[in-house]
Amino acid sequence: MASPYYEIRVAGILPPEILLDFERLSASVEPVETVLHGRLPDQAALQGLLARLELFGVQLVEVRRLRADTPPDSSNSAPDR
Repeated sequence: MASPYYEIRVAGILPPEILLDFERLSASVEPVETVLHGRLPDQAALQGLLARLELFGVQLVEVRRLRADTPPDSSNSAPDR
């Protein structure tokens, strides 16, 4: 079974040196947000990632768990329920 795919939005633009800490995720920059996205193996990995963001003082905007069959760059992505 594949790991869940997450999209994590944070306020502002994360500097490259912080993004290195999240090497298993890809990142894109939108006008006032950084979007991290990728597969995380379990809930503990998600909690660890969120804790590291908090250590960097990053403001969390949104966390979404996307459907496994939804491509990461799809505009019709919807959270699992």
